[in-house]
Amino acid sequence: MKGWVIGLSVLAILIIFFTLYLGMTAGRIDRLHRRIDVARLALDSHLLRRSGVTLELASSGYLDPASAVLISETAHAARLSTDLSSTQRDSAESELTAVLNAVLDVEAVEMIDDSLGGHEILEEFAASARRVELSRRFLNDAVRACVQLRKQRSARWFQLAGHTPVPQTREIHDHVVFSQRS
Repeated sequence: MKGWVIGLSVLAILIIFFTLYLGMTAGRIDRLHRRIDVARLALDSHLLRRSGVTLELASSGYLDPASAVLISETAHAARLSTDLSSTQRDSAESELTAVLNAVLDVEAVEMIDDSLGGHEILEEFAASARRVELSRRFLNDAVRACVQLRKQRSARWFQLAGHTPVPQTREIHDHVVFSQRS
């Protein structure tokens, strides 16, 4: 009889520990989903800020008219892409980065930097471009951690993520070459 009671007690303890493990894993998945939501909102706000500073740079008079119009139209298209799917938005933001890298070569940046007030707008633009890069990395790191945790056998078998869709990374070409100089 004592062996049976001990076996049942050990089984009960194992069930309790397994339940605690499942609860902690579900809590971690939930926290990662919240972190992803916050990181996605931060990335969206930084993308809007970058396009706003880009529009300010385009209308500042520091660039030649053709470059200013090209940057302005691309930045405006990126701002309007907020209502589109994330793939279309990522494409618009990547296009903005490509245009910025094409237009803001070394000579253009030096000319703007030497102009009155140009240094400040370049610093503001470099800071906003850096924030976009960092916030995208934070988002993608959180997504990778969440996906890795959701792939665990216990998370799949016990559906610890519930009916929450699997988060996706944001693949944006966001590296503006001149922003490294600051």
